[in-house]
Amino acid sequence: MAKRILIQTTIPPIDDDWHIGRFSMLVDHLQGLTDESGAAVYDVVARDRAAGPEGFDPLLASLDESDFAQLWLFAVDVGDGLTPDECAAISRFRAKGGGLMVTRDHMDLGSSVCTLGGVGKAHHFHSQNPEADESRRRIDDVETSYILWPNYHSGPNGDVQPVTAEGAVHPVLRDGEAPGGVLRFLPAHPHEGAVSAPADEPSARVIATGVSRVTGARFNLVVAFEAEDGGAGRAIAQSTFHHFCDYNWDPRTGCPSFVSEPPSDRIITDPRGLAATHRYVENLADWLS
Repeated sequence: MAKRILIQTTIPPIDDDWHIGRFSMLVDHLQGLTDESGAAVYDVVARDRAAGPEGFDPLLASLDESDFAQLWLFAVDVGDGLTPDECAAISRFRAKGGGLMVTRDHMDLGSSVCTLGGVGKAHHFHSQNPEADESRRRIDDVETSYILWPNYHSGPNGDVQPVTAEGAVHPVLRDGEAPGGVLRFLPAHPHEGAVSAPADEPSARVIATGVSRVTGARFNLVVAFEAEDGGAGRAIAQSTFHHFCDYNWDPRTGCPSFVSEPPSDRIITDPRGLAATHRYVENLADWLS
């Protein structure tokens, strides 16, 4: 039976924003994966936030009672994308064994995830839960002046960035087509957010880092939370949703009007970047299962 994955944004369907339609290439790729018999591996449901009369999203607020195996949460809000009821249900979902991938972007974009159990503490923002190292609380991307830290510049949209595996190579970073069998690339973005392994979460560790093209600072890309003895499921905290976005997989697909930085076309001209990204999302879906 196909494993059910919910891919969800934290905003309603706003056309000129990062709505769920801007992640269609990810959805299509996961839906197209088949097993040896030709059967679909995943049943993917992709949706934007849809608040009911009580103000919360009925699906998110009852996620722990659903038959979904995974939640891929794209926190594209400005801080108000999740209610306490939704956060509690998502936390219960993982506690019962559900797989969870939570991603956001620069500054305070997606800061509503801070109240998620465990994984929320892995995400650092400008006004909430900043990075512990005060020297990192400074602007990295100096090109887009209105965006403050955290805003690590891994490259323009449409480009790819080199990825360094940290510690023992994690299963989500395995790539049989790459030298040494380790994944080498992910999509770049001019201002990525900040993630780290919470000190009080022994199951969490940083598994991948990148390097700023502006300052040379190394920063965390991916934090993995292993399954826990009490039954809690695996989880991933990702530095930016742009690793999964149509615009970063193919900049010809377009972007919201507020995106001002000129894109690159490297991910189109060099097939290694998108191939590695496809491998990463396949590994991620498999590991979270």
